[in-house]
Amino acid sequence: MRAESPPERETGRTGTLRAGKPDSAVVRDALGVGVAVGLSGFAFGVTSVGSGITVLQTCVLSLLVFTGASQFALVGAIAAGGNPLTAAAGAFFLGVRNAFYGLRLSQLLALPRVLRPFAAHWVIDETTAVSLAQPTRRSARIGFTVTGLTLYVLWNLTTLLGALGANAIGDTDAWGLDAAGPAVFLALLAPMLRTPTERAVAGIAVILGLGLLPVLPAGVPVLVAALAAPAVLYVEGRRAARSALAADKNKNTNVNVNVNKADGRQGEGR
Repeated sequence: MRAESPPERETGRTGTLRAGKPDSAVVRDALGVGVAVGLSGFAFGVTSVGSGITVLQTCVLSLLVFTGASQFALVGAIAAGGNPLTAAAGAFFLGVRNAFYGLRLSQLLALPRVLRPFAAHWVIDETTAVSLAQPTRRSARIGFTVTGLTLYVLWNLTTLLGALGANAIGDTDAWGLDAAGPAVFLALLAPMLRTPTERAVAGIAVILGLGLLPVLPAGVPVLVAALAAPAVLYVEGRRAARSALAADKNKNTNVNVNVNKADGRQGEGR
């Protein structure tokens, strides 16, 4: 049996050599993410059809949109009786984050131009996370491809199964399946909230969304909740500026004290 070749090494941006990762390990990790998240497409299929969207429309959404949070936001707003344009706007703003992911991944993956339009369709949270976790460009490309392919196939397959299943069981509200979508989304989001800033944004967004739900049309509270991010970042920026100003004042005070002490010692010497 042929032994697996040792992991390659790649020169990083700093000029240092970084140890590569075995291809089998990258594929294993990527498959784990793709399978785990891809199965949640079943919840989207059930939620979408339960919201009054047809099986065909549900499957087309997964095929062409392929970004779970935006899809759940769209069907959730429609299910709540929101205007389709408002629902689409909320889904759009949630999907804008993928454009920023693309800016980072375009440099990391450095794919040929002919492949970039196709790869852009797979730029989502999971493919970005797997790619950025890799130590070399080769492993990042493998992670991106395996995660994207696995997730795309499973997400669309389970969406179809969920949509057909929703038709078979009838009223999804009676089974409590209308909560499946939000529950899956929260389960995916919670582990990503690692810093106090991220938790603050999430907490304020929840307060805004739930607090404005009774007084604003369906879909609008989601758009307003998006203001939590710039609000928290503004506060963090002001806090950082005040800390930097205080540090500069302390530094200047210490310098003045040292200068005065030095002058005193010189005066004693004279």
